[in-house]
Amino acid sequence: MRRTSPETPVNAYGDLMLQTARVVRMRYVRCTRDPRLSPAEADELADLFERLARGDSGVDQIDPNEAIGLAFRILDDDHPEFSSLWPRRS
Repeated sequence: MRRTSPETPVNAYGDLMLQTARVVRMRYVRCTRDPRLSPAEADELADLFERLARGDSGVDQIDPNEAIGLAFRILDDDHPEFSSLWPRRS
């Protein structure tokens, strides 16, 4: 039997969200050469993906299909800014 903690996802959706959070932090927080997202915005977005992975009830209003779509856009580096979940510049 697999033991899990509240931080450990138990399905492919959670695994995808955590992988995406790691990529966001690596690409936009640590390597700040990409101007599409500031380090602070990237950190907030990564936190969102981690909350989705944990099934946090505070993010229940987010469409899982939209989150999956953005995750794949981020992982593929395929215009993630087209997603409605992407932080908007003011």
